[in-house]
Amino acid sequence: MASLAGVIATAAALQNVSAFAHNAESGWIYPPACCHGDPTTGECGTIPSITVTPQADGYVIILRPGDHQKVTHQNRYFVPYDSVIPSGDDNFHICLHPTEEHENCFFAPSEAM
Repeated sequence: MASLAGVIATAAALQNVSAFAHNAESGWIYPPACCHGDPTTGECGTIPSITVTPQADGYVIILRPGDHQKVTHQNRYFVPYDSVIPSGDDNFHICLHPTEEHENCFFAPSEAM
């Protein structure tokens, strides 16, 4: 009976994590600290590589409506290189939270880092 309780506790913990994180289109899971919603309303999403420009000290990202599910008007973000998280696939991803004006996490493919 003790093992059943452990299975139930583990399932409940996984359910709580999945309530706050979701998968990228390619299947890897965004870190829960970055994503605060489900795949439809989540803050994280793949963005076109053309929206990302490397500069001397970090990336400049300019997103327009259609580049990310949360973006309703043009936004500019700057992410220092030491804040970039390796992407779980070959794409750039950004998490916007609490609003579209705030970059929470930015992921870059390994060949771009």
